[in-house]
Amino acid sequence: MKRNVLVIGAGAVAHVVCHKLAQNNDVFGKLYIASRTLKSCDAILDSIKKKKNYKNPDNEFSSKQIDVFDVPALIDLIKQLNITIVINVASAFCNMSILEACIQTGSAYIDTAIHEDPKKVCENPPWYANYEWKRKDRCTEKKVTAILGCGFDPGVVNAYCALAVKHHFDKIATIDIMDVNAGSHGKYFATNFDPEINFREFHKVWTWIDNQWVQKPVHADKLVYDFPVVGEQPVYLTGHDELHSLSKNIKAKSIRFWMGFSDHYINVFTVLKKIGLLSEKPVKTAEGLEVVPLKVVKACLPNPKTLAPNYTGKTCIGCLIKGKKDKKNKELFIYNICDHKDCYNEVEAQAISYTAGVPPVVAAMLIANGTWDVKTMVNVEELDPDPFIELLGKNGLSTAVLENTPSKKFI
Repeated sequence: MKRNVLVIGAGAVAHVVCHKLAQNNDVFGKLYIASRTLKSCDAILDSIKKKKNYKNPDNEFSSKQIDVFDVPALIDLIKQLNITIVINVASAFCNMSILEACIQTGSAYIDTAIHEDPKKVCENPPWYANYEWKRKDRCTEKKVTAILGCGFDPGVVNAYCALAVKHHFDKIATIDIMDVNAGSHGKYFATNFDPEINFREFHKVWTWIDNQWVQKPVHADKLVYDFPVVGEQPVYLTGHDELHSLSKNIKAKSIRFWMGFSDHYINVFTVLKKIGLLSEKPVKTAEGLEVVPLKVVKACLPNPKTLAPNYTGKTCIGCLIKGKKDKKNKELFIYNICDHKDCYNEVEAQAISYTAGVPPVVAAMLIANGTWDVKTMVNVEELDPDPFIELLGKNGLSTAVLENTPSKKFI
């Protein structure tokens, strides 16, 4: 029996997820997309038809309306549609509601980002222990497969670390995950995914150094790295989801995350933060209207989905891993290059959304064929990376491995 799939969310990443499911719809049963607004769902389905991306034209998507915070209603929908795989690409605020519905119905669960409580920003690490891991025993008891953080970062980069452990190193010393967007969207200022979630990351930096959590200021540590294809790019030490599981599951002295930002981005971000416009706490206007500054900024910035048509350039995301193999120093950069224009031509999306949207579809395929249907909760690095990376390559995200001359010291 082929497994029915429900995609929850109708944003830029959901757009890619649905396109890629359509391209692989011969391996699934019925396909559904659900969100608060049917209009957003239907726009994605129109795009799939426009690009003629249904592999089997007889197995088209259907759209449904749902408030995912209404857990009983979501449970009813999952049961009614006989859903056995849920791909959650809604807001990170929704994760626990959707996971709860999956646990109660026995449906497999996949998400791409860690859960966030809208009232709490940048909680103490390890973040997964605050919400997701508390439900692992229930997943095991109910034999529910729950794959956490299966986008690109987190997600594919976790698999790159697992690949390094499995094939390339006897002992790992440091892992530096680096994400740069060397493309241009042509706007004065924009974020490539939900601005609210984006800016909430930059309150403080939690990073894993010398086998312990270290707190640092935002954008305080800068590195210029010479990346394959896109060349030298500045990256800044940043806190990120994958550190909070990799520090538990991969033996490495230090695991850090670096993200690329232009000087212009840093300047605009700094001004917004200094004058309080990135605050998640409500303020009152002179007219007595209560507003949340961060939500106002989000409303004023371009929707990430609208950036795709004019995006040019490439992204490079990878893991710089240093350690030993056969008692010799070894240094690898395991990475992916993705082209914005190629992504738009294929699925009418930009590369940031594409790199986040393809991996959960590949994970769903591996659950459907039994390879990753593990009947418990896992992070990606706990799974066999080989079939995942191979299938990613067949679906538009190729992996390259570059061996560097070992440097005298670790960055």
